[in-house]
Amino acid sequence: MVTIGVHVSIAGSIDRAVSRAVERGCDTFQIFSRNPRGWSYKPLAEESAITFIRELKVSGIGPAVVHMPYLPNFASEKEGVYSRSVESLIVELSRCYALSVPFLVTHLGHHGSSGKQSGRRRVADAINSALEDAPAGVFLVLENTAGEKNSVGSDLADIGDIIGKIHEQKRIKVCFDTCHAFAAGYDLRTPEVVGETFDMFDADIGLDRLSVIHLNDTKGTLGSGLDRHEHIGLGQIGEEGIRSVLRHPRLRNLPFIMETPEDDTRDDIGNIARARELAA
Repeated sequence: MVTIGVHVSIAGSIDRAVSRAVERGCDTFQIFSRNPRGWSYKPLAEESAITFIRELKVSGIGPAVVHMPYLPNFASEKEGVYSRSVESLIVELSRCYALSVPFLVTHLGHHGSSGKQSGRRRVADAINSALEDAPAGVFLVLENTAGEKNSVGSDLADIGDIIGKIHEQKRIKVCFDTCHAFAAGYDLRTPEVVGETFDMFDADIGLDRLSVIHLNDTKGTLGSGLDRHEHIGLGQIGEEGIRSVLRHPRLRNLPFIMETPEDDTRDDIGNIARARELAA
């Protein structure tokens, strides 16, 4: 059976995310550990962390995944942004450790005028700095990006290059976002091209590093650079493509987490149900 879930809210208290995941019928789920749109944060309350761990164990759901906030940019040439980004990464790794969450997913950032190669170097340096000060026991999961201007990590080979520069490579995993990959030019619409895309992933990064799939359909066309998620099967990737990803033999044991909209067309429960139908 394929492990499927969605991103859920932590509104009110982080431990409430578990019951929200249960209500939606999740096998796995993703959260932010704090407000994703600001630099400031409140310390993780010990009681909430203990309750989160207890409720998660009782639920039988897993794995739980935390996503980094949006503001950190590990490729930034602005030293203030760069240093705050490294600090945020250390904090989030520490919060994952306190929550017994094994995976922290992160975007890599956007480079400046010095170019993509310099941006990749800065990302690797930022990760090396953070891993020196963060507790072990949590995997840092690098997510591919959608090919927007100056983004780092749209090309699978770029992610492989960054990993090659990281000192503690055993602590690094990768998240493959289907919307981002399609927007960056990796076709996912048929079983044949899905196979080719993951063959490229294996050659550039290694499928042994793949730990999370962000299963999102997309509003944007192939190679558009548009990061706009769509309901499962209703976007440009379509049902055949999503089905092909879910049924790929090298992916079936991974957690598939959706970051799809909730609107009049479909909610989280509906997208989970559709993904399960396509996977069956």
